[in-house]
Amino acid sequence: MTSSATGGPIVVGVDGSTSATHAALWAADQAAQRHLPLRLVYADDFARACAGGLAPPQSFFDELQAAGETLLADAAAEVRRRHPELDVVMDLESAGPVPALLGRGADARLLVVGSRGIGGFRGMLAGSTAVALVAHGHCPVAVVRGATPDAAAPTTGSVVVGVDGSPTGEAAIAAAFDEASWRGAELVAVHSWAEFPVDRAESRRPVAEWTAVEESERELLAERLAGWQEKFPDVPVRRVIAKGRPVECVLDNAVDAQLIVVGSRGHGGLTGMMLGSTSQALIYHATCPLLVVRPVAG
Repeated sequence: MTSSATGGPIVVGVDGSTSATHAALWAADQAAQRHLPLRLVYADDFARACAGGLAPPQSFFDELQAAGETLLADAAAEVRRRHPELDVVMDLESAGPVPALLGRGADARLLVVGSRGIGGFRGMLAGSTAVALVAHGHCPVAVVRGATPDAAAPTTGSVVVGVDGSPTGEAAIAAAFDEASWRGAELVAVHSWAEFPVDRAESRRPVAEWTAVEESERELLAERLAGWQEKFPDVPVRRVIAKGRPVECVLDNAVDAQLIVVGSRGHGGLTGMMLGSTSQALIYHATCPLLVVRPVAG
């Protein structure tokens, strides 16, 4: 989880949904392993109740606050059942989910959300929330899900990383090696070298030309991984050179994965790895948590 705030807390949005509970437990596992505090955030924009011009009675706001506090306490109890010694902080925010998480995540090591939610996150699809967090946040964002949106995240399997030559691609490689090392997992490095299906003219190119292209892409992948493999000698690495769309190539190699890591933007072999395209597609179609990283500020 490469971040400019390497010692900061792990921040997770909760709202009482099954998906958010799984996200909180996943985040708690990461925090406990790394000896970091966990911050639970529930956000409900109480001011929206006044949007029609007629303010409700104070008792209405008191009930909303009480419900939020109960929800946070329930989430904290779930976390502490698994990690009794974990440092857990609860925050009730009177704001929209995205600004609340961005505010609390300013010094965070990681922001975590479930794949879908209710309550304080009502109407905020994981895609829109995650896109906003990645676009405006200062740390990596994890969207937690399992084989189905409400299933628990897998805890075994490989770590899969999408590799290209962009700054976020390098950050993704760094984060993926770190995650694989912590988890004792194999790292599967996927490099896609043709985003779109070949047309008829391209299909008639000599086999030797395609072989040369593939060899060139194989060398590029080796160059991207070389320094990291020396830094993390404990991480077994499997390299995959694939011709096809980035989303499909990553998903094809993540069937039994426990984590997918991508950059927020990319180019080269992962052209289209931008918010709203590949990253969003992985949020909706991955069967394990997705970690989206930003370039490290230099």
